This record gives sequence, C-alpha cells and structure tokens, in this order.
Amino acid sequence: MSLLGLTDPVPVSFGDAEEAVDEDSHSGAERTGRVYVSPALDGWTLAIGRWCDPCDIERSDDVLQMCEALSARYGRAQAYYYGAQGDGSAWLIAEQGTVVRRYCETGDGEDHYLTLGAPLPYERSCREALGLTTTWDAATESEEDEDEWAMETMHMAPEIAAELGISPLSLTADIPFSGTGLLARTPRSRS
Repeated sequence: MSLLGLTDPVPVSFGDAEEAVDEDSHSGAERTGRVYVSPALDGWTLAIGRWCDPCDIERSDDVLQMCEALSARYGRAQAYYYGAQGDGSAWLIAEQGTVVRRYCETGDGEDHYLTLGAPLPYERSCREALGLTTTWDAATESEEDEDEWAMETMHMAPEIAAELGISPLSLTADIPFSGTGLLARTPRSRS
C-alpha cells in the first residue's frame, strides 16, 4: 500500500469493497478515489479499482510505472481493465521491473497506441484457435482479421488474469487466503 501511495485503509469485505469501487467507477472521471487491496489470495494480492486501469488515457503511464515498481519489488505485477458490458479489455504484465506486454481493446481507435511488447502465449494460442496468424502486425493485417481479433480480445482480460495468476471473476471460497481486505484512498482522491 505504501508503494502505491494508498492511505486511510479500512477493513472491508470483498462484497462491500466491490460496491464501493463500482460506485467510484461509475460516478465520473473525478472519482477514482478508492482501491480495494485484497488479502493474499493463493499468493496474489489484488488491487481493484478504476485508478488501476492500464488503458485509462489519464492514468496509463502512471499504471505502467506502478506495475514496473511493484514487479521490481515482488517479481510480477499485472493490471487489468474489463468492461463487463462489452466495454473492452486491457492487460499490462510486468516482470522483474520491466513491462512484458500491454494491450488494450475498448473499441477506441487509439487503443493501438498503448500496445507494448510481444503477444503473450495465451494471445498466440487464441489467434491460432481462430485460424489467424500467431505473429502479426496490425499495420499489415487484413481488416477482417483485425475485426475478428478485436472482437475476441474485448473479453480477454479475465482469461489472461486467470492464465497468469488469479482473476477476481473466478474467486471462490476454496481459494486459500490470509490477511484482511482493505479499502484505501488513492493519492488523487486526497487532492
């Protein structure tokens, strides 16, 4: 929490945190004020909230630096965006202080500017399953293939999270955990 600059932590259940973070996410750009920091879940700690969005135009550089710093300290860090109502997906994967991959598909024509790094093995296997080339360049890909890939990636963030660690959408009571979840204020919310 200190590495992220989070303050004023309050113990809270996952359900209450989900409600608070959802409220913040849907109440306008000025409300990125709270992040839920989970207890350790099968070796992972989740930080959940709009403030952690790797494809937010105002925060993408900060989130990238945040993941680099976290991965330098803990080995790996990941940031995800998932719009459960067809709003798209994004993922940022960092290891040992370096970003390995960032990809964003929200339907915004500027999404490709956020792409960094080589496609993940999971991305390649999904493309292969679709009959698309596993190595590609968006500049030379056919419009039909580009559209098919965009539709596939609109929902891919939770799948990648589960493949590389843990997805908040697949949490069950059987997942081993230790500690207490906390809802904390972001540096931006204090200004």
